[in-house]
This record gives sequence, structure tokens and C-alpha cells, in this order.
Amino acid sequence: MQQKLDFKQNKKTGSFRFIDLFAGIGGIRMAFERAGGCCVYSSEIDEGCRKTYEINFDELPDGDITKVDYNTIPDFDVLCAGFPCQPFSISGKMRGFEDTRGTLLFNILEIIELKKPRVVFLENVKHLKHHDKGNTLKLIIKSLEDKGYKVSWRVLNALNFGLAQNRERIIIIASKETNFDFDKVETQKRKLIKDILDNGGDYEVLSEKEYTILPKNLWKEQESGLIFCGYRNRTVRKAGVRPNTEHLSRVHKQPNRIYHIGGTHPTLPSQESAGRFWIYDDKIVRKLTMNECFKLMGFPDSFKRVSKNGQLYMQLGNSVCLPMIESLATAIKKQLL
Repeated sequence: MQQKLDFKQNKKTGSFRFIDLFAGIGGIRMAFERAGGCCVYSSEIDEGCRKTYEINFDELPDGDITKVDYNTIPDFDVLCAGFPCQPFSISGKMRGFEDTRGTLLFNILEIIELKKPRVVFLENVKHLKHHDKGNTLKLIIKSLEDKGYKVSWRVLNALNFGLAQNRERIIIIASKETNFDFDKVETQKRKLIKDILDNGGDYEVLSEKEYTILPKNLWKEQESGLIFCGYRNRTVRKAGVRPNTEHLSRVHKQPNRIYHIGGTHPTLPSQESAGRFWIYDDKIVRKLTMNECFKLMGFPDSFKRVSKNGQLYMQLGNSVCLPMIESLATAIKKQLL
């Protein structure tokens, strides 16, 4: 069992130094600090995220990384970057390096060339491995290898790190010394939605006329643990509907789907700004509370939230699952540092 530290504890001291690029609300930082690291620099362009980051870490990140003099960045051991995923996400247009945000990877490579860290830690959406028939991932790996790094990568699921969310992300770890062994990363038993629910709370409840719960013989639990059990009574999507799938036509978009609390929850997306995550507890259909959404990502109750709910949903969707990143950070420390 990993030791749980106060996420501010290692702010000024640590057994290794890291930088936090495209920092978001600080999920990667928090995880690496829990593993004993000391963050010496952070950068984030979104103002809402920067405010959340500042109130939690007593540090306002630098803004646009493309406008930073990289010589001013302190020396560090590990470069951490959850670089923008929209160019490679199946939920986006998947334009990759044609998208301006995709070129930010080259800014990361410039910093690596200048600072020569011992380890590079990159996180992105699962679809990155399929983008442009795998050529984008090959380019990233070759770019790191050309700079003298040994590169390992794997798609990991937050479910395997003690969370109740089916969230797959690609992790790329590069080291000057040896290949990282993903098989040695500590995992934990998955949780279910019912394990993270608040006792009461101010949440939105649907009336019975607003939804339909399917017969239990149609509740098929997926490998990911998801139990799709119903849908909101919205206008039926008719185009392209196959026979006997009419109920699925109503749930073409995620916000119309209802999941049973005896299973896991689907990925919280960054595109969702209204918090339409509906669950069924055998009595009512209700929306997840904001606190429950944060728990699905593994954030501690002490994490401070300053943005409006719409922004918070998007910030969470762009963030990382803390227990998974903490396990990786701990393994990096043991294997590579």
C-alpha cells in the first residue's frame, strides 16, 4: 500500500526534482509529490486552471510555454507533461500535428534538448497510439530515441489503480539509463460507483417520466465493469438504427446514458460542461455530485475548487487519475532515479 502524503508536503524538499508542463489543475504534480518529488517549475495557459493550481499549491504557474525562455527553467530530474490531448482524441477532430496544440510536443522536445532530464514522463489519450495509423506515436518515440533516451510505453486503465472510472490513457516514459518496466508498477483492486458515493447531497434527480430503466436481462456488464441499465427519454435517433437497437439510438451521446452503481463509471470527458453523468441506485436516477466526480479521479477531499461547475467538469476531464500517476511516479523513483 502506498503511503499517502499531504500534497503540499514536498513543495520545497524532495528526493528528486521535476517540472509540471501543461499542468492543468495539478493532478500530475500532486501524484509526483506524493511519491517524494519536488516540483521546481510549472506551466499552464488556461486561466481557470491556473487559479485552481495557485490556491492548492501556493504557486501561480507560468503561462504560455511557447513564450517562456527555457534557460530560466531550473534544472530538474524528471520532465512531466500531460500535453494537450485534443489533437489526438477520438472525441476531437484528430488533426494531430496539423492542430496548433499538437505542435506543443515540439516545445517539450526543445526543453528536453536543452535541459537533458534523466526521465521524461508523458501522458495522453489512448487514441494517440492509433493516430495517423500509429505514425504519430512512432514519431514521438523516435524523437526521444534520437536524443539518447530509452523509451517504454503502455496504455493503462485507472480501473486498475483503485478507482471506479474506466479511463484509459497512454503513458510514455523515457530514460537516459534503462527501459522502464511497466510490469513492476503497483496496481490496486478497482472500486465500484457505489463505493465513492456521498451520503446525501444536493444532486439533480430525474422524474420517472424522464427516463427508462431496461429489463435486468439486458443489463450486460462489460469487461470494463460498466453496467448500462437505462436511458433518458429523449428524441429517438432514427438514422442508421439497426433492428432491435432502438434503445441504443437514444443513447448515441453519453449524457443520455444511465449506469448502475453496482458497476464502474465511463470516462469523464473534457467536453462535458453540464455534468450530465447519470446513475441508478435501484431507487432513483440522479446526477453525480461534483464531489463524486472528483473522487472518481482520485482527488482528496482537501482539494480546493474555485471555478464554476462548468469549468470544473472540463478541468477534471482534462486532468489525470491521481492513484495511477502516483503508482507510476513511485515506480519511476525506484527504477530510474
